[in-house]
Amino acid sequence: MKIDPRHLEILAAIVDGGGLTEGASALGKSQPSVSRSLTMLEQRLGVKLFEPNRRPLQPTEFCLSLAAEGRRILEAGQTAGQLANRFRSGQTGAVRIAGTPVFMDGVVSPRIAAFQSGHPDVRIDQSYGYVPEVIEGLTKGTVDLGILPIRAEEIPDHLVFTEILKGRNVIACRVGHPLNGRGSVKVADIAEFPWIAPPANSPLYHDLRAVLAGIGVQNFKIAFTGGSLSTVINLLTGSDALTVLPYSVVFTLRRQNALDTLSIRIGDPDRHLGILSNPELGQRPVISRFARFIEIEFKSLANLILRREQNELWRP
Repeated sequence: MKIDPRHLEILAAIVDGGGLTEGASALGKSQPSVSRSLTMLEQRLGVKLFEPNRRPLQPTEFCLSLAAEGRRILEAGQTAGQLANRFRSGQTGAVRIAGTPVFMDGVVSPRIAAFQSGHPDVRIDQSYGYVPEVIEGLTKGTVDLGILPIRAEEIPDHLVFTEILKGRNVIACRVGHPLNGRGSVKVADIAEFPWIAPPANSPLYHDLRAVLAGIGVQNFKIAFTGGSLSTVINLLTGSDALTVLPYSVVFTLRRQNALDTLSIRIGDPDRHLGILSNPELGQRPVISRFARFIEIEFKSLANLILRREQNELWRP
């Protein structure tokens, strides 16, 4: 015999509430509606579910067994409703993000940790990629969000870019580097020291060459190429080598008291960090929630960087 699960839910509410009025109130229904449903269930079963002429209502043993099943249905419905609400509000789900290694490791990953501390049921699937790979992933739907620096002319028409941080590079070195004790730094001074170069396919590699050409350094020694951000940091802190890094990365790592910057102006890249998305694929609530979080975090970071630059970085 198949029993309507809605009737079992009503029966559980009546039993738990102690009467028709209380059961109707718990379910948000009218008492006549609940009474009709109870009558239909009794007719379907061919038995009375409450002892006759008893006030308050006295459920039979069979009624209690059915009410237990109805209670489980109610609880399952409530649990499903809670799951749906959390999904719709972006509290659960997965976000697939991709971006360039230096920014991902240097400035994005701490924000991922901050997001997940407040959203423990959200999974972040992160991968590395430069502009062509990220655009391909967004176009094919294998990536939800790209977080990377990009030029305006590189953005395809079908993608949307939200800028979160202006591009700014600095010459990075270890704390206590000899150049930071000389006062004003000259081009000839810089040329004496070895350089760490990013991977050749990295936009930061082209920034390095452009920076050196822009400040007039023609003959320079490359001591190391490639490697992850952690490798570059280890090489910088253990030697007198120099490199070009986004200032946001150096700023984020300032608490480690390992890296410093040379007080010399260099050209800024024509790329800006931002969030790249594909509106044609639609966005799950968790994706929108994560994107908003990143925007807010980087707005705060940009303000902190601006104050630091104005107060310290370029002070003679």
